[in-house]
Amino acid sequence: MKIKKVRGVKDILPGEIEKWQWVESITHSVFSNYGFKEIRVPIFEYTNLFSRGIGETTDIVEKEMYTFEDKGGEKITLRPEGTASVARAYVENKLYNPPSLKKLYYIGPMFRYERPQAGRFRQFYQIGVEAMGSQSPSVDAEVICMVMELFERLQLKNPELQINSLGCPECRPQYRELLKKAGQEKFEELCNNCQQRLDRNPLRLLDCKVESCSQIAEKLPKTAEHLCEKCDQDFSLVKELLNSAKIDFDINFKLVRGLDYYSKTAFEIVSSDLGAQSAVCGGGRYDQLVEEFDGPATPCFGFAIGLDRLVSLVSADNNSEIFRNADLFIVALGEAAEKESFKLAQELRKQGIWVERAYESTSMKSQMRKADKSGSNFVLILGDNELKSGACPLKNMANGEQKDISLEALIASAKDVLKTA
Repeated sequence: MKIKKVRGVKDILPGEIEKWQWVESITHSVFSNYGFKEIRVPIFEYTNLFSRGIGETTDIVEKEMYTFEDKGGEKITLRPEGTASVARAYVENKLYNPPSLKKLYYIGPMFRYERPQAGRFRQFYQIGVEAMGSQSPSVDAEVICMVMELFERLQLKNPELQINSLGCPECRPQYRELLKKAGQEKFEELCNNCQQRLDRNPLRLLDCKVESCSQIAEKLPKTAEHLCEKCDQDFSLVKELLNSAKIDFDINFKLVRGLDYYSKTAFEIVSSDLGAQSAVCGGGRYDQLVEEFDGPATPCFGFAIGLDRLVSLVSADNNSEIFRNADLFIVALGEAAEKESFKLAQELRKQGIWVERAYESTSMKSQMRKADKSGSNFVLILGDNELKSGACPLKNMANGEQKDISLEALIASAKDVLKTA
């Protein structure tokens, strides 16, 4: 039987991986400018971390987690998202001492068992951010500005920001009761999932994708109209700060996010280029999660970006930042030249020059074809005569111009020689 990859995963091959690396490099650059530092957490955790942190009524915990028993009899789960793991690391490593705003981000694979489709995989990748230790709404606005700047740097077309407020432990219980009552009046028209969740988590009525439920949701009480005074003030400040930063946004009253730990500000960034699965980024405030893991009261704000989807939105057309050509291809003619080309390539690579060469002894014509196919910017021709004279023809592949250069000068300062060639 032919061995194939598991359904719902993919190989990221040369020709595509360059886009991923470019997106990640821009991410590191933008996030570091805002003072965020990278954290790397384990790919698997104890199962109760996610059931306790994400919420037992969520689709992730109910249907999608990859959970197994290890050899010690412990229930282990491949991480389905990153926030719970970062919160666990925050508590376990006492990152709350001394008290300060901790700015953390991560990039890595997540795992969920769901039906594979365009832009959705069982092993997928996320960029995540967690700002931990401040209840200021200005943190919410600043983090949203940061992700919008990232999308601008990546030259994404027309990302649409949607925001909402989910309230807090003071005002959300009353709102939940309003939703539950309204949902019970339409109980027979709800889908099975919504009927089952109505008592446990009525907020999920708002973001159900079933058409009949979506129509009902349009007429349900709106979160932002039932906020306490403090939540209303905080949400107003977030909107004011986004406006001052010239960040366009829409209020989406049905935006509740899929995880139980969110409160107050919630947001999503969508793209019409993604079709039905339009969300590329989502997040919000979660002020009780760290306490849920037996840590101190720690207000937090964060988001996650679907990296697979983000990469699919990045255009590589004429983008020399993403797809770089080799700097130099060495054509070696004869045994002595082949040995010298090996040494020369090693010397130049130490200077940061991308060097390619022919690994089999073939004719000059054959090697020039390989050089042309490689896309190298320059070709250096090295043979017995060139070894004796110490000068070699260097051909500029962009304009076809050719001139002799000193091997000694090339080895001494390759970047300068190629810059002026």
